[in-house]
Amino acid sequence: MRLAMNVAPEENVYLLCKKLGMLGVADPTALDLFVVFISNDDKKIPLWNQKASKSSDKLVIWDYHVICIQIVNQKNAEEGRSSHLIWDLDSSLPFPLPLDQYVSETFRLHLPLKSTYKRILRVIHAPIFLQHFASNRTHMRDPHGNWIAPPPNYEPIIAQE
Repeated sequence: MRLAMNVAPEENVYLLCKKLGMLGVADPTALDLFVVFISNDDKKIPLWNQKASKSSDKLVIWDYHVICIQIVNQKNAEEGRSSHLIWDLDSSLPFPLPLDQYVSETFRLHLPLKSTYKRILRVIHAPIFLQHFASNRTHMRDPHGNWIAPPPNYEPIIAQE
């Protein structure tokens, strides 16, 4: 089991939502996208099939994680999609992945978890997230002000409002 800290998953998902809309994969205003923050009070959430893992089961204990859900809309249904899709940039599974498959292979709900590892999800409609999200990256520094890992090579994201 590896305890890990994502460097900027919320920034990655912010950029992903914008790109999916620009490419026409999602609604241009992100109406079919939701941003999901996964964490808990202990900042220990187990997720399997993660690229950062060094173990055979690809388990990582993240402090928090952020993914994107794309809901099935009329355009998706016309293209033959019948399931909501998960976009997880840190997953070793192919993406996007149908919601049920992602939950089964990443959350492994059949396994009992100690209360320390129970996950709490906060879901935000992507248009609201894209309008209000800002990152000063202070959570990416240790108590002495040093970077925990190299920061992204672009400027911090500033809220649109």
